[in-house]
Amino acid sequence: MSEPMEINVFWSFRSPWSYLATKRLRDWQEQYQLKVNLRAVYPIAIRMPEFFDQVQPQWFKYFGTDVRRVAEFLGLPFGPARPDPVNQTVDQLGRRQTGVEQPYIYRLTRLGALAEELGCGIEFADEVSSLIWGGTDGWDQGDLLAQAVGKTGLKLADMDKRIVAEAQRLNAVIETNQADHDHSGHWGVPTCTFNGEPFFGQDRLDVLLWRLQKEGLEAR
Repeated sequence: MSEPMEINVFWSFRSPWSYLATKRLRDWQEQYQLKVNLRAVYPIAIRMPEFFDQVQPQWFKYFGTDVRRVAEFLGLPFGPARPDPVNQTVDQLGRRQTGVEQPYIYRLTRLGALAEELGCGIEFADEVSSLIWGGTDGWDQGDLLAQAVGKTGLKLADMDKRIVAEAQRLNAVIETNQADHDHSGHWGVPTCTFNGEPFFGQDRLDVLLWRLQKEGLEAR
Protein backbone atom coordinates (compact mmCIF):
# COMPACT_ATOMS: atom_id res chain seq x y z
CA MET A 1 0.00 0.00 0.00
CA SER A 2 1.36 3.43 -0.97
CA GLU A 3 1.97 6.21 1.50
CA PRO A 4 -0.97 8.59 1.94
CA MET A 5 -0.94 11.78 -0.06
CA GLU A 6 -1.19 14.97 1.98
CA ILE A 7 -3.03 18.25 1.68
CA ASN A 8 -3.14 21.27 3.95
CA VAL A 9 -6.32 23.17 4.75
CA PHE A 10 -6.03 26.66 6.17
CA TRP A 11 -9.18 26.87 8.21
CA SER A 12 -11.03 29.14 10.67
CA PHE A 13 -13.61 28.42 13.37
CA ARG A 14 -15.37 31.70 12.52
CA SER A 15 -15.85 30.78 8.85
CA PRO A 16 -19.13 29.08 7.86
CA TRP A 17 -17.48 28.27 4.55
CA SER A 18 -14.82 26.32 6.43
CA TYR A 19 -17.61 24.40 8.17
CA LEU A 20 -19.28 23.60 4.84
CA ALA A 21 -16.03 22.16 3.47
CA THR A 22 -14.98 20.11 6.47
CA LYS A 23 -17.25 17.09 6.31
CA ARG A 24 -16.15 16.36 2.74
CA LEU A 25 -12.49 16.67 3.71
CA ARG A 26 -13.05 14.30 6.62
CA ASP A 27 -14.85 11.86 4.32
CA TRP A 28 -11.96 11.98 1.86
CA GLN A 29 -9.50 11.09 4.60
CA GLU A 30 -11.62 8.03 5.40
CA GLN A 31 -12.24 7.01 1.78
CA TYR A 32 -8.81 7.65 0.25
CA GLN A 33 -5.13 7.24 1.02
CA LEU A 34 -5.07 10.87 2.10
CA LYS A 35 -3.94 12.86 5.14
CA VAL A 36 -5.70 16.18 5.64
CA ASN A 37 -3.53 18.52 7.71
CA LEU A 38 -5.63 21.06 9.61
CA ARG A 39 -3.82 24.40 9.67
CA ALA A 40 -5.92 26.47 12.05
CA VAL A 41 -5.68 30.24 11.54
CA TYR A 42 -7.38 33.23 13.07
CA PRO A 43 -10.28 34.64 11.05
CA ILE A 44 -9.97 37.79 8.98
CA ALA A 45 -11.81 39.74 11.69
CA ILE A 46 -8.79 39.11 13.93
CA ARG A 47 -6.02 39.17 11.32
CA MET A 48 -7.37 42.11 9.27
CA PRO A 49 -10.21 43.85 11.17
CA GLU A 50 -10.10 46.74 8.69
CA PHE A 51 -11.37 44.34 6.00
CA PHE A 52 -14.96 45.09 6.95
CA ASP A 53 -14.48 48.81 6.30
CA GLN A 54 -13.67 48.09 2.68
CA VAL A 55 -16.35 45.67 1.47
CA GLN A 56 -19.33 46.69 -0.61
CA PRO A 57 -22.54 47.26 1.41
CA GLN A 58 -24.25 44.41 -0.46
CA TRP A 59 -21.57 41.99 0.71
CA PHE A 60 -23.13 41.13 4.09
CA LYS A 61 -26.62 40.39 2.75
CA TYR A 62 -25.30 38.33 -0.15
CA PHE A 63 -22.95 36.42 2.13
CA GLY A 64 -25.84 35.38 4.39
CA THR A 65 -28.03 34.40 1.44
CA ASP A 66 -25.30 32.42 -0.28
CA VAL A 67 -24.06 30.47 2.74
CA ARG A 68 -27.60 29.35 3.61
CA ARG A 69 -28.40 28.08 0.14
CA VAL A 70 -25.06 26.30 -0.21
CA ALA A 71 -25.70 24.56 3.11
CA GLU A 72 -29.13 23.51 1.83
CA PHE A 73 -27.58 22.36 -1.46
CA LEU A 74 -25.06 20.23 0.47
CA GLY A 75 -27.72 18.88 2.82
CA LEU A 76 -25.99 20.26 5.91
CA PRO A 77 -27.74 21.90 8.87
CA PHE A 78 -26.95 25.57 9.21
CA GLY A 79 -27.72 28.46 11.53
CA PRO A 80 -25.92 31.65 12.56
CA ALA A 81 -23.30 31.06 15.23
CA ARG A 82 -24.74 32.00 18.62
CA PRO A 83 -22.53 33.21 20.15
CA ASP A 84 -20.31 34.41 17.33
CA PRO A 85 -16.78 33.01 17.78
CA VAL A 86 -15.53 36.58 17.26
CA ASN A 87 -16.83 39.41 19.41
CA GLN A 88 -17.82 42.20 17.02
CA THR A 89 -20.15 45.17 17.32
CA VAL A 90 -21.82 47.23 14.62
CA ASP A 91 -21.47 51.01 14.89
CA GLN A 92 -23.96 53.66 13.79
CA LEU A 93 -22.54 53.63 10.27
CA GLY A 94 -22.98 49.88 9.98
CA ARG A 95 -19.27 49.15 10.26
CA ARG A 96 -18.18 46.09 12.18
CA GLN A 97 -15.71 46.67 14.98
CA THR A 98 -13.70 43.78 16.40
CA GLY A 99 -13.76 43.90 20.20
CA VAL A 100 -10.69 43.94 22.39
CA GLU A 101 -12.05 41.11 24.54
CA GLN A 102 -12.27 37.82 22.65
CA PRO A 103 -13.52 35.02 24.91
CA TYR A 104 -13.88 32.34 22.20
CA ILE A 105 -11.69 32.53 19.12
CA TYR A 106 -8.26 32.25 20.75
CA ARG A 107 -9.33 29.24 22.77
CA LEU A 108 -10.95 27.55 19.76
CA THR A 109 -7.97 28.13 17.49
CA ARG A 110 -5.48 26.84 20.04
CA LEU A 111 -7.67 23.79 20.60
CA GLY A 112 -7.70 23.20 16.85
CA ALA A 113 -3.93 23.42 16.64
CA LEU A 114 -3.58 21.00 19.54
CA ALA A 115 -6.12 18.58 18.06
CA GLU A 116 -4.04 18.42 14.88
CA GLU A 117 -0.98 17.53 16.93
CA LEU A 118 -3.01 14.81 18.65
CA GLY A 119 -3.92 13.28 15.30
CA CYS A 120 -7.57 14.39 15.15
CA GLY A 121 -7.40 17.78 13.50
CA ILE A 122 -9.98 17.46 10.75
CA GLU A 123 -12.25 15.35 12.98
CA PHE A 124 -12.09 18.02 15.69
CA ALA A 125 -12.81 20.76 13.16
CA ASP A 126 -15.79 18.84 11.81
CA GLU A 127 -17.42 18.13 15.16
CA VAL A 128 -16.83 21.57 16.66
CA SER A 129 -17.79 23.56 13.56
CA SER A 130 -20.93 21.43 13.22
CA LEU A 131 -21.84 22.47 16.75
CA ILE A 132 -21.10 26.16 16.15
CA TRP A 133 -22.64 26.49 12.66
CA GLY A 134 -25.18 23.68 12.66
CA GLY A 135 -27.96 25.63 14.34
CA THR A 136 -27.19 25.08 18.03
CA ASP A 137 -27.88 28.15 20.13
CA GLY A 138 -25.54 28.55 23.07
CA TRP A 139 -22.91 26.14 21.74
CA ASP A 140 -20.60 27.41 24.52
CA GLN A 141 -23.01 26.48 27.31
CA GLY A 142 -23.03 23.39 29.52
CA ASP A 143 -21.18 20.38 28.19
CA LEU A 144 -22.11 20.80 24.51
CA LEU A 145 -18.56 21.56 23.42
CA ALA A 146 -17.15 18.75 25.56
CA GLN A 147 -19.60 16.32 23.97
CA ALA A 148 -18.61 17.43 20.47
CA VAL A 149 -14.92 17.06 21.27
CA GLY A 150 -15.57 13.68 22.87
CA LYS A 151 -16.83 12.33 19.53
CA THR A 152 -13.25 12.57 18.28
CA GLY A 153 -11.89 10.55 21.19
CA LEU A 154 -10.33 13.62 22.81
CA LYS A 155 -11.17 15.16 26.19
CA LEU A 156 -11.89 18.87 26.27
CA ALA A 157 -10.90 19.27 29.92
CA ASP A 158 -7.45 17.82 29.24
CA MET A 159 -7.04 19.95 26.13
CA ASP A 160 -8.07 23.12 27.95
CA LYS A 161 -5.35 22.52 30.53
CA ARG A 162 -2.77 22.04 27.81
CA ILE A 163 -3.69 25.14 25.80
CA VAL A 164 -3.18 27.22 28.95
CA ALA A 165 0.10 25.55 29.89
CA GLU A 166 1.37 25.54 26.29
CA ALA A 167 -0.15 28.82 25.10
CA GLN A 168 3.13 30.32 23.93
CA ARG A 169 4.07 27.25 21.91
CA LEU A 170 0.62 26.91 20.35
CA ASN A 171 0.61 30.62 19.49
CA ALA A 172 3.81 30.00 17.56
CA VAL A 173 2.15 27.09 15.72
CA ILE A 174 -0.75 29.33 14.72
CA GLU A 175 1.62 32.09 13.62
CA THR A 176 3.42 29.57 11.41
CA ASN A 177 0.10 28.45 9.97
CA GLN A 178 -0.77 32.05 9.18
CA ALA A 179 2.61 32.75 7.59
CA ASP A 180 2.24 29.63 5.42
CA HIS A 181 -1.30 30.70 4.57
CA ASP A 182 0.00 34.10 3.47
CA HIS A 183 2.42 32.35 1.12
CA SER A 184 -0.08 29.77 -0.12
CA GLY A 185 -1.46 31.88 -2.94
CA HIS A 186 -4.66 32.99 -1.24
CA TRP A 187 -5.68 34.88 1.91
CA GLY A 188 -9.16 33.44 2.54
CA VAL A 189 -10.46 30.31 4.23
CA PRO A 190 -10.84 27.54 3.58
CA THR A 191 -7.79 27.34 1.35
CA CYS A 192 -6.43 23.88 0.58
CA THR A 193 -2.96 23.38 -0.83
CA PHE A 194 -1.43 20.43 -2.62
CA ASN A 195 2.10 20.45 -4.01
CA GLY A 196 2.18 24.22 -3.72
CA GLU A 197 -1.09 24.73 -5.62
CA PRO A 198 -3.89 26.61 -3.77
CA PHE A 199 -7.58 25.77 -3.99
CA PHE A 200 -9.67 28.46 -2.32
CA GLY A 201 -13.22 27.88 -1.15
CA GLN A 202 -15.51 24.95 -0.49
CA ASP A 203 -16.64 25.24 -4.11
CA ARG A 204 -13.18 24.20 -5.35
CA LEU A 205 -13.07 20.89 -3.52
CA ASP A 206 -14.23 18.98 -6.58
CA VAL A 207 -11.35 20.49 -8.55
CA LEU A 208 -8.94 19.57 -5.76
CA LEU A 209 -10.20 15.98 -5.74
CA TRP A 210 -9.76 15.85 -9.52
CA ARG A 211 -6.18 17.05 -9.11
CA LEU A 212 -5.45 14.50 -6.40
CA GLN A 213 -6.88 11.67 -8.47
CA LYS A 214 -4.93 12.84 -11.48
CA GLU A 215 -1.79 12.60 -9.34
CA GLY A 216 -2.60 9.04 -8.27
CA LEU A 217 -4.88 9.29 -5.24
CA GLU A 218 -6.00 5.78 -4.28
CA ALA A 219 -9.00 4.49 -2.37
CA ARG A 220 -8.38 2.82 0.99
